[in-house]
Amino acid sequence: MWTQPDDLKRQVQRLWDRGVLPREVITGGRGFPLKLSFKGPSSKDLTDGFEGVRDGVLSLRSVKAYRLCWREVRHRVHGQQSIPHEVWIDSLNEALTHLGKQREAAILRGLLNDTLGMLPELMPWLEHRPLLALSLSDDWRRLLLLAQWIKDHPRPHIYLRQIDVRGVDTKFIEAHRGILGEWIPWIMADGVGRSPVRASHFTLDLGFLEKPARVRFRSLDPHLRLLNVPTPNPDMTLDSETFSCLDIEVSRVFILENEINFLAFPPVPQSMAIFGAGYGFEALSKAHWLRASALYYWGDIDTHGFAILDQLRAYFPDVISILMDRETLLAHEAHWGQEQSPTHADRERLSPEEQQLYQDLRYDLFGERLRLEQERIGYQWVCQAIDQLMHTRR
Repeated sequence: MWTQPDDLKRQVQRLWDRGVLPREVITGGRGFPLKLSFKGPSSKDLTDGFEGVRDGVLSLRSVKAYRLCWREVRHRVHGQQSIPHEVWIDSLNEALTHLGKQREAAILRGLLNDTLGMLPELMPWLEHRPLLALSLSDDWRRLLLLAQWIKDHPRPHIYLRQIDVRGVDTKFIEAHRGILGEWIPWIMADGVGRSPVRASHFTLDLGFLEKPARVRFRSLDPHLRLLNVPTPNPDMTLDSETFSCLDIEVSRVFILENEINFLAFPPVPQSMAIFGAGYGFEALSKAHWLRASALYYWGDIDTHGFAILDQLRAYFPDVISILMDRETLLAHEAHWGQEQSPTHADRERLSPEEQQLYQDLRYDLFGERLRLEQERIGYQWVCQAIDQLMHTRR
């Protein structure tokens, strides 16, 4: 089947959608004249559908953007015929007009001029990502001003809120972390050859201050005074740096993933509780004084609970899990629920018993995506488990 006029139009549209034509706008159309992929009508096409071929050729000739190259053929039925065998577009403007993209091209040229005038170092990026630039056109000048500020203030050691650029606020910066991260290798003096800065590492990698991580903790012993506070069992929160500088002498530390369990945890002599609140234990990792105590972790009995335990052991290898065992799971079948998005990664830091239970959950031995949330475990069961722990660990 020979190439139809609609096929050619779709081919030109794909060149825009893939960024080829937008890139030509940035580079000045140096890729033109542009030859399109074209298969001309064959002798069989002329025999089987001469009228259709004639109409298709007339349609091609009516498109101003196309320049047709012809060849002469002699057909046994229709005699001497001129048929197209190549299709060219001679200029970028003709391609843009054909697609109706003149407005977008004008916007791109405006972005090009702004970039050349403010941050010409970004020209390689603009040439590589013209469609993304086009989608950011309303914010382009503000982004350039912000990028210029970052370039002029390397590793400023301030909060993002303290950046003073006209039209730029913290929400704007947060919304554009990704694009700014892509620009860093181009605009920073030490950025050449570096990978883009990931949005999640934006502030840290560029030397901005981050909101300090906080550690929430409480005494489990009314006779144990933390920080010389007279209130029994106070609920306190410190930034991680201050927490790491403490020197609290406790025998046991319980890291708990549920706030209510953290608040209602039974009294334990010479012990304290820390509210874990999910993945990420960097806030605790610098508190070396914790290593002098017996550490216990209590999380949900599901794949993520064991994943968090596995991660915690990367910082504290000797941490012991509690109430995350098969007996507890089976005793609370009436309270089983389901995980929304289980994890299936291998875990290398689990004990043999933990590993077996994790595998059973991972492969749905007890039921699909099974989960027992820690707050659904009976309170008496919790108290008995802690009491038994105290007797066996004395």
